[in-house]
Amino acid sequence: MKLKIDLLRHGETTLSHTLRGSTDDALTEQGQMQMQTAIQDFLDQSSQPVPWQAIYSSPLQRCQSFAENLSEKYAKKLLIEPDLQEIHFGDWEAKPTQWIYENFPEQLNQFWQTPTQYAPPNAETMQQFHMRICHALENIQHNMQQQHWQRVLLVTHGGVIKLLKCLAAQKSLDELLTMSAELGTLHRFELDVEQQKIHYLSNDLRLSNLKTEEF
Repeated sequence: MKLKIDLLRHGETTLSHTLRGSTDDALTEQGQMQMQTAIQDFLDQSSQPVPWQAIYSSPLQRCQSFAENLSEKYAKKLLIEPDLQEIHFGDWEAKPTQWIYENFPEQLNQFWQTPTQYAPPNAETMQQFHMRICHALENIQHNMQQQHWQRVLLVTHGGVIKLLKCLAAQKSLDELLTMSAELGTLHRFELDVEQQKIHYLSNDLRLSNLKTEEF
């Protein structure tokens, strides 16, 4: 059995250009437009009017507010998944990266280079983030199987998308920050339930030999 999950990253927010993490800032008008454009572009190319049986969302308003609008517009069930929220940056929450660079250059460099070895003070570690997102996937997969859903949409964050890309390519978590997940972009994955693997889909083609460890 293969289940499809499409991940939409939120758009621009009032605290863009900071490490906002779990800080609950709102979308800007531009951010809402970015997300609307991504959804419309996807639906314009889809063979089905609205292919998702349900919508999952991070509880942070930059995701949930848009997900609520989609749920109402397309009459799709909305489920809030707390474990889909962004990694928590501790003392660096909502701080501009320039400010962090000026005050903690060595620590910031450590974090960019080896995030599994260094986390900001009082922050969630990369290992904890990894476990949390895998737990979210387990919940979503289980629910999809119970409800006989084949495809769902997840409205979430850049860190979540980068983590799944990293796992699908079997890369070290230290490479997570090199992955791309631009604001307001849609990313398509496939869960292979029997083999417990996740594939990253690009241009409707599955990349070969991409898998994760078990989750």
